[in-house]
Amino acid sequence: MAERHRIPIKADATETASVPEVVAVHHEAEGDRWLFFCHGLRSDKAGSYEHRCRRAVEEGYNAVRFDTRGCGDSDGEFADSTLEARLADLHGVVDYFDPDSYALFGSSFGGKVAFHAAATDDRVRAVATRAPVTLTDTFDEYRETVDRDGAVTFDTGDRIDGRFFEALDRHPFDEVVGTLSCPVAIFHGGDDESVPLANSFTAARRLETDVLIERFAGEGHRFSRAGEERLLERLFGWLAWADARR
Repeated sequence: MAERHRIPIKADATETASVPEVVAVHHEAEGDRWLFFCHGLRSDKAGSYEHRCRRAVEEGYNAVRFDTRGCGDSDGEFADSTLEARLADLHGVVDYFDPDSYALFGSSFGGKVAFHAAATDDRVRAVATRAPVTLTDTFDEYRETVDRDGAVTFDTGDRIDGRFFEALDRHPFDEVVGTLSCPVAIFHGGDDESVPLANSFTAARRLETDVLIERFAGEGHRFSRAGEERLLERLFGWLAWADARR
């Protein structure tokens, strides 16, 4: 059963701004295992995340997918959805459901969100990522446009401005290295033209915890249907290992 929730992110309340609300969907399973999904920069909780959550329930996980502010059904403007805002949204969603422990899955920019969240929350017992953003060079082209024009406007009308890069620069991957202690899995397409595969191998070498990294030959930034099914098989096999070592 899937249940929709509107969750206020009270940490971001100010005297001049109302409390933003994000929309989350909880796919309920028996037991106390939880898996939270973090979508990418220009993505949302729909599509592949619904499929992933349904599969998670089959594997015995309470699964939660949600839209960060400015995305999908949640409040706010896309330009407000910086790394720091997305971290606040994730923390607010997790605290709303209040699990004793949980795992994270983050895709692309959601992978960066998952890494930084896990580094500051002892409840996180495992982090899995697909094509995670670790180095900021992924966004160099956007940064150049923002420096020149003040903003990047996408074909959807959504935009990012200097706030995006200010938040990004405040949270380099260095703050994850040496702090993150739970096991990590990194899955990356061998033909990814958006997030360099080499960045994931660099991140895996630097992390001071157990790391599984797998290159999916022939897959790009978006996986094919067959690639997605392979990913899920590997993900839940690895999570079973992570559960067993607790």
